[in-house]
Amino acid sequence: MTLHGSLFRDHQENPSTDPFVLQNKKLLKVSMAYGPVLARGGTMVAYQGDVRFTNRGSGGLNKLIKSKVTGEGVSVMTCEGSGELFLADHASEIQVLYLENDEISVNGRSVLAFSSSIDWDIHRIQARGAMTTGGLYNVSLRGTGYVAITTKGEPVAFDVASAPTFADADAVVLWTAGVRMDLKIDTGGLGSVMRGGTGELVQMAFSGQGHVVVQPAENVPQGNQQSSQQSGLGGLLS
Repeated sequence: MTLHGSLFRDHQENPSTDPFVLQNKKLLKVSMAYGPVLARGGTMVAYQGDVRFTNRGSGGLNKLIKSKVTGEGVSVMTCEGSGELFLADHASEIQVLYLENDEISVNGRSVLAFSSSIDWDIHRIQARGAMTTGGLYNVSLRGTGYVAITTKGEPVAFDVASAPTFADADAVVLWTAGVRMDLKIDTGGLGSVMRGGTGELVQMAFSGQGHVVVQPAENVPQGNQQSSQQSGLGGLLS
């Protein structure tokens, strides 16, 4: 039997042997030849070869305690073996970065995978105004290695040194080392509040040197839009 059509020709596996490479905008190919990688739990969609998965939970006792205190957490699995691993997250778009002795602060729901050489932790964001929201938490990734993040749609990367930069807390994906973040509370005025508000109460204000990445969608869990806006957590780390 002969099959006709362009499916097998147009969607062949990417032949690249780089550690992290995009199979397409929504599918990440990881070469296991470079050693173990850490990936968010439940993101494996396929693999070829011999790949083994170990659930690391929230990443150790210290991170587990932080997870309980903040009410947030990141489920991480270790992937090791040989062959090629393919990762995705609900058809979100994937962006690949290479850190060279650097650090980024990332929304936990946007973390897809990173090299085992990268250190990660849950950290409290120090920002003026955070006391009004009960605190903000993010995931720090630092060291040297590859990082893959997900975005809902194609993001924009703002150079915060070029102009004052503000973003909806639920749309912020990450920012780089050297960027300062503060909170701006915008009620829209008394009249706006009495009419139900603008829906843009908590904004993040960025300054310093570096970039902030914003996606064209708010990262709010379904059924939890109101609580997220009230807490100001911006959907970080669910």
